[in-house]
Amino acid sequence: MIQVEVAFARPDKQEIIGLQVPEGTTALEAVKRSGIVDVFPEIDPDSNDMGIFGKVIKTPASHELRDGDRVELYRPLKIDPKQARLNRAKKKD
Repeated sequence: MIQVEVAFARPDKQEIIGLQVPEGTTALEAVKRSGIVDVFPEIDPDSNDMGIFGKVIKTPASHELRDGDRVELYRPLKIDPKQARLNRAKKKD
């Protein structure tokens, strides 16, 4: 068994759930086993982007976890980062 964490954050609430899973468990399986969807019903494990310590995982369904990994679920962006920078630059003028 290995120890991993599953994390998700909104501006008003954050949660990190630790759990033990068998070696060979994928990121997607860990998210589903963690029960984080019960805390944040807006999460869809099959479509949310995921990462390990800030590095995006392209295929969570096949990415095997290692002991100590933290799977992070990412919220969709509300605005494109380039557009946000442009908006901020316009406000400075």
